[in-house]
Amino acid sequence: MPTYDYLCAANGRTVEVQHRMSEEITTWGELCQRAGVAPDDTPADAPVAKTFTRAGVLQSNNLGSNSSGGSAFGASTTTRAYHSTKNF
Repeated sequence: MPTYDYLCAANGRTVEVQHRMSEEITTWGELCQRAGVAPDDTPADAPVAKTFTRAGVLQSNNLGSNSSGGSAFGASTTTRAYHSTKNF
């Protein structure tokens, strides 16, 4: 399940939660309930905005490996595939 960061402009706090991509969190009250944190003095209806999305990180040793430990695509193909997706 993806992890998202939400920012509440009313209090300046950022809270991290996990939820399905199809779900939407729009208020501080929803966010606090989902994250299991106290809302404190911020109104429950204060709007929040998604600020950052984390994606799973692939390591080069996991790309194209087969059960015998070798590369299913060949070592040079795996390395090329990995490096072509990196932003240097």
